[in-house]
Amino acid sequence: MAKQRGSLYPIVFLTVVVFLSVVSLTLMDQMTREKILIAQQSEIQEMLSTLFPNLETFQYDEDSGLYTILANTATIGQAQMLQAGGYGGAIDILLGIEPDGRVRGIRIISQQETPGLGAKIIESQFLDQFAGLSVNEIALNRDGGSVDAITGATISSRAVVEAVAETVRDSFEQGGGE
Repeated sequence: MAKQRGSLYPIVFLTVVVFLSVVSLTLMDQMTREKILIAQQSEIQEMLSTLFPNLETFQYDEDSGLYTILANTATIGQAQMLQAGGYGGAIDILLGIEPDGRVRGIRIISQQETPGLGAKIIESQFLDQFAGLSVNEIALNRDGGSVDAITGATISSRAVVEAVAETVRDSFEQGGGE
């Protein structure tokens, strides 16, 4: 009987440790969840305000993935997160669209492109080319569009251009532009 009691001690001890760990993790999650959501909202608002300086607030539609940008309760544009497949992996892009369907601008959220080549997609020299483009102008120059590819980084450049063009085209076809 004494031998059985000694062999139960590790099981009881581990059960108590696991229980206390679960309780403490649950409490920590509840304490930090709201702070994390507030930080995420703030980060999104900051990114959106780089594209829409007049932004006062925004609304997010989970079904479409669209952010509606508001100033004085009037819609001043829409934004959407999109992803392109670049040379080095996924490229996460924030696209801003004017109410008339023209591109307001783009920002690269994350990328894994080759440093010194494809990574130049984050530079303003590349990004600024998108501002004001209509759906028919979003293509590389060599394809009849208005965007210069980055020398030595055609795959990265083309990935961004095609993702933006497809998203704007879809928005245009759904009534997002004229």
